[in-house]
Amino acid sequence: MEANDLGLLVALDALLQEGSVTLAARRVGLSTPAMSHALARIRVRLEDPILVRAGRGMVLTPRAEALRAQVHSAVAEARAALAPARPFVARELARGFVLRASDYVLTVLGLALDRRLAADAPGLDLRVVPNGPDDPAALRDGAADLAVGIYGELPPELRTRPLLTDRFVAVVRRDHPRLGKRLTLDAYLAEAHLQVAPRGQPGGHVDDVLAARGRTRRVARAVPYFVTALELAAQTDYILTISERIAGRLAARLGLRVIELPFTVRPYGLSLVWHPRFDGDAGHRFLREALVATARAVAGDTHPDAQTRLDRAPRGRRRRAGTR
Repeated sequence: MEANDLGLLVALDALLQEGSVTLAARRVGLSTPAMSHALARIRVRLEDPILVRAGRGMVLTPRAEALRAQVHSAVAEARAALAPARPFVARELARGFVLRASDYVLTVLGLALDRRLAADAPGLDLRVVPNGPDDPAALRDGAADLAVGIYGELPPELRTRPLLTDRFVAVVRRDHPRLGKRLTLDAYLAEAHLQVAPRGQPGGHVDDVLAARGRTRRVARAVPYFVTALELAAQTDYILTISERIAGRLAARLGLRVIELPFTVRPYGLSLVWHPRFDGDAGHRFLREALVATARAVAGDTHPDAQTRLDRAPRGRRRRAGTR
């Protein structure tokens, strides 16, 4: 089909519906000579006269009669495809999305997000699958619609938005035989450690900070899930260095004590990531904004820099986050 064929299709539909060059021209807003010219081109293209004289009027040829319903349907579908989108109404959304995220995100934001979506978009279905090293590829290929995580360099075509900030704290069982409310570096390093390693590889930012001081810790156990690590720490003598927000949510329930680290580790930020083909998608945009609004309500983060956001948080609020 050539670029100007759609115009001929519209003219043909008008001719087939009206059975008159004059009425067809009026129907689509053309002059009668312009419609006559279009009819001449259609006759050449279809090798059929389409309209023939019958007394004072014109009648459709058998070929035209056979095309009438098909052409009308095609024009209607084309007009619908080119029509402006309906105003987006979240409550009318009936669509599924795939979010890549860890159990940390589900624990910190999951309940609040679920309540928001249930109230505002009850027809939205959300499937959460674990993060993986292929998050960027999954977003690009359509296997995932959104991802939340701690990302370094990402492909330049992906969109990112700061979601929330967290920092590391130490967690031990409340009746740990050797550790009290304060922790020295030597005492920290003397204990066996438990680590959350989603990809199965021990090490990370905390170990890099220790290495810069010429120190190391023994990671005796590495597990892929935050909640599993907290439950294991509650039943053993391991030290677990973990994100403050999830520790604060589960520590009291599990009989854990949250302790400040005896060294400084910069806070970190979690980002919301998606592919730009969804920038203008109203349903996708609604889910993005729901995630951001939920994080803001739960975490109170607004500044794009993780250190600045944490520094701006009220001191009392920061302490409570680790001990409630």
